[in-house]
Amino acid sequence: MIKVKNLYHSYSNDESYAVNDISFEIEKGEIFGFLGPSGAGKSTTQNILTGLLQLQKGEVEVAGFDVKHIKNKMFNKIGMSFEQSNVYNKMSGLENLEFYRKLFDVKTREPMELIKMVGLDGKEKIKAGKYSKGMKHRLTFARSMINNPEIWFLDEPTTGLDPAIAANIKDIIKEENRKGVTVFLTTHNMFIADELCDRVAFIVDGKIRLIDSPKELKLRYGEKLVEVEYFRNGELLKDRFSTVVEEEKNQLIEVIKKNNVQTMHTKEATLEEIFIKVTGRGLV
Repeated sequence: MIKVKNLYHSYSNDESYAVNDISFEIEKGEIFGFLGPSGAGKSTTQNILTGLLQLQKGEVEVAGFDVKHIKNKMFNKIGMSFEQSNVYNKMSGLENLEFYRKLFDVKTREPMELIKMVGLDGKEKIKAGKYSKGMKHRLTFARSMINNPEIWFLDEPTTGLDPAIAANIKDIIKEENRKGVTVFLTTHNMFIADELCDRVAFIVDGKIRLIDSPKELKLRYGEKLVEVEYFRNGELLKDRFSTVVEEEKNQLIEVIKKNNVQTMHTKEATLEEIFIKVTGRGLV
């Protein structure tokens, strides 16, 4: 669905590259996470893939279209939800969606269906300029689905949303993906990436450092540990033991045999910890 080969982009028209020789492919039906700190090149890449930035150097194919020669038909196949909401403030939420659906040459979804899906029902007739930041974000998200996209570009889809609404947005993403929609997820939120993505790419300073599934990354870079809480002589203690170092395995067995164990669970590295280990950079 998406093929990127040797992609470069410079905002200063020199060799100071915001995106520097990156290559990757995304299969149909995959949720692909593009992860990195601010300024890493995430949005630049997404903007090139969606035709918002002109391709300077490299090869990019989206939904079978060469973005060097973009055709209007490509926009019938893709949906875009931006981190910075760009709605029409003088129109109501419903009017925004009614207007936007007329831009496509394919069958579109009913605006009220999408309004209800993102929890804006009852507010659909209010002018979008009076919406809160979170409501505008949800309206932008709803708008990105109106043309039943085959490829769905999502830029920080849960930013600024309360936990309940963010959980709803994640459920919608999962459901659309189950229907076969390919998702390109741009984020610095490792928790949402871990929960949703089939594969992730770590990008720092315009370069992709690594691409793999969250599970494989944890197996490859995470330490295999067991954390145990137990009482010894009336005192509650907590220890971690390796499950691969023989000495610590034996210590764990002794703790279980001789003490009143309260809790015991395995510990695995988070994507954020792996990102820092692989790139040497944090996510800010």
